[in-house]
Amino acid sequence: MFTGIVEELGEVTAVEKLDDASRFRLRGPVVTDGAKHGDSIAVNGVCLTVVDLAENEFTADVMAETLERSSLGALAPGSRVNLERPMALGGRLGGHIVQGHVDGTGTIVDRTVSENWEIVKISLPAGLTRYVVEKGSITVDGVSLTVVDAAPDHFTISLIPTTLALTTLGIKKPGDPVNLEVDVLAKYVERLLAHGSAPEAGESVA
Repeated sequence: MFTGIVEELGEVTAVEKLDDASRFRLRGPVVTDGAKHGDSIAVNGVCLTVVDLAENEFTADVMAETLERSSLGALAPGSRVNLERPMALGGRLGGHIVQGHVDGTGTIVDRTVSENWEIVKISLPAGLTRYVVEKGSITVDGVSLTVVDAAPDHFTISLIPTTLALTTLGIKKPGDPVNLEVDVLAKYVERLLAHGSAPEAGESVA
């Protein structure tokens, strides 16, 4: 589990195209400190498994399903990426509960620059509309954010200078894709309500 609080702005150093997957090598001195084979690291909000480690770099395999459902397929050597290690048990939940399972991708539509922040408008896939509410939580490229306004086909977020400086959201342009993960609590509530009643004691809701 992650929190959506980006630890480091990393960089893709190599991409190897395989038959039905891609292998990425990424630089991230902070997230690789103490990391080992099999650990998880979120890359632009996608939970990936470390398969190899070198000095300040790690390698991860990305299967075709993930490449199709996320924006990772658009990454190339030199691309900047948001990196976060899983939250340690007992650690602070600074953002919100983030699984690292991307629900879909949006596109940056517009950016409105203010003196102390920026308002960013992002397109929203139709299937995710019901999960996005004003002042609710959403993860954009691995960054935990609060929804400012929600519409059927888009939503807006407000970015403070720290977020602009320390994440990829400060350099994304209109037309660029972003990974979206909606609040998992909304999905569980929807599933429970679909059953029509609360479960009896000992009854499974899955």
